[in-house]
Amino acid sequence: MDFKILRKQMVKNQLLKRGIKDDRVLSVFLDIPRHEFVAPELGRSSYEDRPLPIGSGQTISQPYMVALMSELLQVKKHMKVLELGTGSGYQSAILGALAKEVYSVERLSVLADSAAKTLDSLGIKNVHIKIADGSIGLEEFQPYDAIMVAAGVPKVPQALLDQLCDGGRLVIPVGSRFSQVLICLQKQEGKIVERRSCGCVFVPLLGKQGWSVDNE
Repeated sequence: MDFKILRKQMVKNQLLKRGIKDDRVLSVFLDIPRHEFVAPELGRSSYEDRPLPIGSGQTISQPYMVALMSELLQVKKHMKVLELGTGSGYQSAILGALAKEVYSVERLSVLADSAAKTLDSLGIKNVHIKIADGSIGLEEFQPYDAIMVAAGVPKVPQALLDQLCDGGRLVIPVGSRFSQVLICLQKQEGKIVERRSCGCVFVPLLGKQGWSVDNE
């Protein structure tokens, strides 16, 4: 199975045809081996236009959604990025290729450990995974040039806005537990400018400023 060919087809048919234009994002999608972030039996399926299970009730998002969120975030090589919801580590790898440093927070240790091993095996050294409540961000390394949330929230956590630097962007799915709208927020001189992108469905972000863990 030639995964390089599958990546080219994925970029052509799923990203370019849907309007993804950022050359850096497209290049990274050609380079990062998505199949390494799923179970071996799902290798070929990893390049299909759909999310896939990664265990613990979580999923790896469809390629287009990962690309769209990455493009909306407008990550530059000098930036420090916060990612909430490490999951498989695939989005982390994409961000790692686009940014200087990535701090990724995962609530479930089994997923965090698996993602860390995969990233290490690929030689990706600028992604730092922390096991914590992602709904309150990660104060230790704030402020961040960009924040990406790979799980749905009922409303935008104030903690994330507080940890975003001036000029920074936050991409986050907001809505119910079963359906959200992808929103891009930018902090401009203390004010928040909001842009709505599209409908989406993500697993819920559980935690103090997300969905209640009691209802998991």
